[in-house]
Amino acid sequence: MAQYPPLESIRSVLIANRGEIAVRCIHACKAVGVKSYAIYTQSDNVSLHVRLADESLSLAGLWLLICFISDDILQLCERHGIDAVIPGYGFLSENVEFAKQVTDAGMIFIGPSTESITEMGLKHRAREVAQEAKVPVVPGTDLLASEAQALVAADDLTYPVILKATGGGGGMGLKICHSPEDINGAFSMVKHRGAQLFKNEEVQVFGNGRDVIHFGERECSIQRRHQKVIEECPSPFVEAHPGLRETLTKCAINFASALNYKSAGTVEFLVDDDTAQFFFLEMNTRLQVEHGITELCYGVDIVVLMLRQADLERAGKGGIPSSELLSLQKPAPNGVAIEARIYAEDPFKDFAPSLGVF
Repeated sequence: MAQYPPLESIRSVLIANRGEIAVRCIHACKAVGVKSYAIYTQSDNVSLHVRLADESLSLAGLWLLICFISDDILQLCERHGIDAVIPGYGFLSENVEFAKQVTDAGMIFIGPSTESITEMGLKHRAREVAQEAKVPVVPGTDLLASEAQALVAADDLTYPVILKATGGGGGMGLKICHSPEDINGAFSMVKHRGAQLFKNEEVQVFGNGRDVIHFGERECSIQRRHQKVIEECPSPFVEAHPGLRETLTKCAINFASALNYKSAGTVEFLVDDDTAQFFFLEMNTRLQVEHGITELCYGVDIVVLMLRQADLERAGKGGIPSSELLSLQKPAPNGVAIEARIYAEDPFKDFAPSLGVF
């Protein structure tokens, strides 16, 4: 891994998450000499992230309600004079209201701008940005307001089609439709799930608000229930198609540049198995679970880069100097890395997702 200088203006960071990603962020804080604060509830008071952090702070309530206790997190930050907050992924990482609350409280949110989070949180808006940046998009429609509009659009596109809510991810609020009858049954469900849950091949990018670089691609095609199971860096499919990495990453950079993107992000594409044509799918404005395999192949610490970008913003320097950022750009990965996820499922309930045994 590359060596990075100590931070200039951030002296303490609260990690608004738990488990593996909290441990990951703690290690990055230690690498740049920053005091780390962990948070925990009664259910995980003996977890590794609680023991590793420089200081651990207790929260009342349940982790399942973490998105609703952000005020408690902010109160802890004020009480302990914390400079910055990093959410990692999940929970609060793409919650634009939380990011605004952090900055309004005089701290810095370690991640992309609230503008980018807002823009990319709505799939129809992300599609518009891609079209403006001349990035290929999947044939589709503008935002649909009614079932009747969906039926007309499906006839124009020809079946099968995917009906998807503009907010959210992970396959939630998504339905494959093979006929008008499918749309009749799916439209209200997709609309309902979008309102209830989302409130409103991938390329790793990193920007400083002026320039954007990439750290190659990851293959995430092996999925179950729209959830990733195996991730590979680099993609074997891309490796087998000369020139594909160059065009794929160029489109990702063009897309992120259109947002004046800063910090870490991932631009996701669908790739045609037969033609190797690719189409923009969405952008995740946060650290990805699978970022570690990219780090192994590109010799970079993405979380440290996020800390440095935030630190130099807070110091009034606008972020990582472009000369430094651009020097990290590499033409190809070194080696291969694979990540496998383990999912708990109940075989007695048709392998439905399970929280485990209590």
